[in-house]
Amino acid sequence: MAALAGLRALRRLCGVALFLSQLYVLSGRAGSLMTTKHSQPQSTFAKGLTSTSTNTPYFKAAESTEIPSYVTKCPSNGLCSRLPPDCMTCDTNYSCIYGKPATFDCKVKPHVHCVDENNHEQENFTINMTCQFCWQLATTDYVCTNSTNCMTVSCPRQRYNATCTVRDHIHCLGNRVFPKMLYCNWTGGYKWSTALALSITLGGFGADRFYLGQWREGLGKLFSFGGLGIWTLIDVLLIGVGYVGPADGSLYI
Repeated sequence: MAALAGLRALRRLCGVALFLSQLYVLSGRAGSLMTTKHSQPQSTFAKGLTSTSTNTPYFKAAESTEIPSYVTKCPSNGLCSRLPPDCMTCDTNYSCIYGKPATFDCKVKPHVHCVDENNHEQENFTINMTCQFCWQLATTDYVCTNSTNCMTVSCPRQRYNATCTVRDHIHCLGNRVFPKMLYCNWTGGYKWSTALALSITLGGFGADRFYLGQWREGLGKLFSFGGLGIWTLIDVLLIGVGYVGPADGSLYI
């Protein structure tokens, strides 16, 4: 009986020891899982910081290498004094004396390369010009829009509103694009010599008026035989002095 009681006590001790060992193993696995879960967000956040820090210099480098749009207007390795105004910045002095020579200090913009008369590259240079506003320049220094809707042969001579732009190598004060009233000065391809020859030879049949696009007057001369010669002589004089011109209001070639 004593031996049986000892065996039962030994079995109970073994069961308690097995239960404690299993509990220890389970508690160790749970701790490792919790440690892994907490470490994953930190590593992800660390990766995000690393990727951000490595990408920042890349974007800055991309922005610094962009070429400005004005570079396409600037000739490479040309004379600095012939650069367009969009390629340089100048210290303009509006207090200069009108009509007198003036000198302004200028500097090329970034990404622009130019040279002096000795083919030496330079960034700072001077511009010599006459002290005057852009709209006061000579007509050969700017280009204006043309109008084909006004009458060039009229009394008084008609004008039209034009938009003028200063040529690239010309320097002046004020706006480089300005409005200006100009005389109508365009041609439709009619020749004065042809109109005069037709008036002398076939003017009695209205050929000169038909050539100039004045078909009503041409029909009148045709059916009146040139106004019995009187109208023909008058047209020869009027076309000869340029008083009668094309019907579209353009100038002779």
